[in-house]
Amino acid sequence: MKKIVSIGLIVIVLLGCTSSQKIVQNNVRPVLDSELFENHFTGFFVLDPKKRDTIFSHNSAKYFTPASNTKIYTLFTSLRLLPDSIPSLKYNVNNDTLFVEGTGDPSFLHPYFKDSTALNFLKKYDIISLYLNNILEERFGPGWAWGDYQWYYSAERSSLPIYGNVLTVYENDGLQVSPALFMDKVIPIDYALQREENENLFYFNPSRRDTVEIPLKLDSTLIRNLLEDALKRKVSITHNPIKGKKNILYSMPSDSIYAKMMMDSDNFLAEQLLVLASSTLSDTLNTDKVRNFVLDSLLIDLKQPPRWVDGSGLSRYNLFTPQSLVHVLHLMYQRVPRQRLFSLFPAGGVSGTLENWYPGDPEPYIYAKTGSLGNNHCVSGYLLTKSGKTLIFSFMNNHFRVPSSEVKKRMQSIFETIRDTY
Repeated sequence: MKKIVSIGLIVIVLLGCTSSQKIVQNNVRPVLDSELFENHFTGFFVLDPKKRDTIFSHNSAKYFTPASNTKIYTLFTSLRLLPDSIPSLKYNVNNDTLFVEGTGDPSFLHPYFKDSTALNFLKKYDIISLYLNNILEERFGPGWAWGDYQWYYSAERSSLPIYGNVLTVYENDGLQVSPALFMDKVIPIDYALQREENENLFYFNPSRRDTVEIPLKLDSTLIRNLLEDALKRKVSITHNPIKGKKNILYSMPSDSIYAKMMMDSDNFLAEQLLVLASSTLSDTLNTDKVRNFVLDSLLIDLKQPPRWVDGSGLSRYNLFTPQSLVHVLHLMYQRVPRQRLFSLFPAGGVSGTLENWYPGDPEPYIYAKTGSLGNNHCVSGYLLTKSGKTLIFSFMNNHFRVPSSEVKKRMQSIFETIRDTY
């Protein structure tokens, strides 16, 4: 009798699940087949991680331009390779000289983080020799738009980032400039450019009331000058690698950087986190090496390996499938405590790039990363249903001509249908 009851309960549960899936299919499919979606490319994949069951799949094995959904892979890489605290510098002390090299740590003198660990450490030494040739990277990623050199989201990559590799300027009873070293390089004028392409000459409209961040054009001399200005002492540049065993200086909690990268979709942090992750694999900083390691060692079972060329998603060379994004989201869901994981993602209607979209009823039900480029919008992450289930999804839209708000409205209706019926 007990066996009959047990079998009956299993059948009821299975029928219930099948019914829920059919409801999702019957409600979502007509929306994706509507006129709005017919003239652009859409992929959608929804997984129930507890049952390892596909709830919905539409073009989920096809490749799309992910935009900032690429940062999901950067987050995965960082969580797997980096410790709980950021490795800020590698160094060795020989006699009275501190020999130091960067790890790619983006937080050094960053105006948002205000972490002073590395600065206070360097101030202990009167003689500092800086090695900057430990990076094998171009200043920009493959496929970045050359004309974006002057915009905040396209800061250069480097082994020793400083001040976020940007100039910060605003008006407050006169121009306020950081680093102050550039005070005489900012021209207060309304001009089409924010910076000359090949030099650190900046333009700022003094009638603006917002804070502007303008990427710096970096070289070893500038990095040395900025460091000397911060330390108030001379720093020498060496062309010889550090000899002997290298020590590592650790600074701020890693999660603080991950959260800002994901919440604000910060491209500079994403790029530098990949550089930083490469420091755990080799003395030479190289993001190709870390991407290959992740794909060949940590994600060897991916069904559709991505074309993954940068950390931020600025490049249109990146190609990911909805399934490949859900795969990594699932791995993080399995390995990272739920509260910590969700705290790193924007919450629908509450925080980050989702603050104005996908609100809860009343609590957030979407924790996800957005990705937007011209004519592209993607959202991938976690969806909480009213029945108490957690689903993992990736919704990718490429090459639409309508306003992105129209696409988001339809996406929101689909998300709410799944939330309410599964």
